[in-house]
Amino acid sequence: MAARQISVKEIASHNKATDTWIVVDNKVYDITEFAPEHPGGAEIIQRYAGRDASSAYNAIHAPSVIITGLPPTKHLGDLDISTIDSTWTLPPPTASKALNLDGGRPPLDTLINAHDFEDVASRTLTPKAWAFFSSAATDLVTRDANRSMFSRIWFRPRVMVDVCEIDISATMQGIPMTLPLFVSPSALARLVHTEGEKELARGAAAKGVPQGISTNASFGISEIIGAAPSHDYFFQLYVNKNRKVSEGLLAEAKKLGVKGVMVTVDAAMAGKREADERARADESLKSPMTGLTATNDKKGGGLGRIMGTHIDPKLNWEDVAWLRNNTDLPLILKGVQTAADARLAMEHGLEGIILSNHGGRNLDTSPPAILVLLELQKNCPEVFSALEVYVDGGIRRGTDILKCLCLGATAVGLGRPFLFSLMYGQEGVGHLVDLLREELTTAMALVGITSLEQCHPDLVNTGDVDHLIPNGMSHPYAKTPRKSRPSRVAKAKL
Repeated sequence: MAARQISVKEIASHNKATDTWIVVDNKVYDITEFAPEHPGGAEIIQRYAGRDASSAYNAIHAPSVIITGLPPTKHLGDLDISTIDSTWTLPPPTASKALNLDGGRPPLDTLINAHDFEDVASRTLTPKAWAFFSSAATDLVTRDANRSMFSRIWFRPRVMVDVCEIDISATMQGIPMTLPLFVSPSALARLVHTEGEKELARGAAAKGVPQGISTNASFGISEIIGAAPSHDYFFQLYVNKNRKVSEGLLAEAKKLGVKGVMVTVDAAMAGKREADERARADESLKSPMTGLTATNDKKGGGLGRIMGTHIDPKLNWEDVAWLRNNTDLPLILKGVQTAADARLAMEHGLEGIILSNHGGRNLDTSPPAILVLLELQKNCPEVFSALEVYVDGGIRRGTDILKCLCLGATAVGLGRPFLFSLMYGQEGVGHLVDLLREELTTAMALVGITSLEQCHPDLVNTGDVDHLIPNGMSHPYAKTPRKSRPSRVAKAKL
């Protein structure tokens, strides 16, 4: 039976709080009863009452949300496009600014490095999206040091080497990779592209780059994997205060063929990301896997703070056993920042660790990941033969990748650059991978190696940062003060 055709005049007449129709992707819905229960508040729905809400809806929600969230009786029919007039296409007076996809965005082929993607993002993303993705904790010291520290490590190239054929293929937990690179799990990619993590999956799959799926993704895990079913994925887990929720996600990840679990361990509390707090959040924004909705409060509109309230601060080493009881997938700890914890990960039998400080977004002045890699080499080199070590933080060039590999890393992850490349859809993701592939290949040739197996520490000079690497697990001279001190009050003379 053909769907009922509904004119714009009839739709526009249902524009009251007690009688609310909206149009999404040319489908007409009655959301009168749902509006008061909307997690982002009824105000944003009333803004589009009797109007086309497609642009606002698709910027935040997956297409399936409204289809499955409303009963069939509330699916009224199709918009009669023959009745559309000039007034129908006008935006509501208070509509949010749309992404500037044309005015400030140059052709994709004119972008020639990862920095170019970030520059375009700074000019074309909505103010809130840019604030969320670019922000970091307090004074941004760690965020900036993540990048700058790579420039303080120098190569020691070998010459007169035949480098006609160069192989940059690698593996991650036994999974073949076209190059030693994975997409780091990041939240709310739909703020950049309406298809969010699904489009990222398509681009990464086309280039053979494994993808990490965040617990705070814009889509459910099944929707993301469904976009590129034959691709290789890792699931990033924020352990929920309600452990049953996490157990359900682990079971779903296993069922869907995920290759491993990245357990984030550096986010017991969200850092103070001031740029994110200053930009007001869209209160219709929701994370499908956690059920959390963005809000604004007296502290601001920080998505990182608000969307992380489900994370269990009680997570500790004893919970490795709980994780093992709930999945037989490889376990990778994401957020290791000291040799001491790397050694504990080894002793607890973890399959991998990601050296990361959350992009500098949690604890400012925590160490850049590349320095932690050196700390492992200096204080617990046995870790490298017991598990796989990955680096995620500040990597923007093929030379950065090669430095990590020479110092013992198995592969590296990129977060922000992939999000920024998503402005151009899957083609942008693929273009970024191609740029990094070319840079890595060139760096290997000029250093004098032809395969990743030939990477070794003698190819880099770390002298400019060696004094920053701790000797051992303890402070070299500071001691813990005694908890009790003798009284300085003189005893009375008898």
